[in-house]
Amino acid sequence: MAAKTAGSGLEERWRDILSVHARTMCEIDRALHPHGLGASDFEVLDILASEAPRAGDQCRVQNLVGRVHLSQSALSRLIGRLEKEGLVERSVCMEDRRGVWVALTSKGRDLHTEVLPLQRAVLGRMLTRSLPDARS
Repeated sequence: MAAKTAGSGLEERWRDILSVHARTMCEIDRALHPHGLGASDFEVLDILASEAPRAGDQCRVQNLVGRVHLSQSALSRLIGRLEKEGLVERSVCMEDRRGVWVALTSKGRDLHTEVLPLQRAVLGRMLTRSLPDARS
């Protein structure tokens, strides 16, 4: 019976975390929608901006897979959509023809800079009031 009680506390905390995540993603979607982005789109742009901070810098798509919460095929579709919108460019890795490079375009870099404060404001608002206390 004690294991069930301990497990139910963990379950409750886990569900709280999932709930905060879902609400936060919805809020980010709402904030970024007027700019033509969703939360997952922004995550890819944000990772690219940090992994490849200068114009012309590239990141392997494979390096993004573990950092976004999307399957490889969903990430590939998302990158394809961002490419059609002129926000990123893809190219084949010459050293490993199975690899694909992705880079922010100047349009993508400008959009990221514009919406970054919106996303960070949502994170600040949602996470400071919603996160369960990890110490309990």
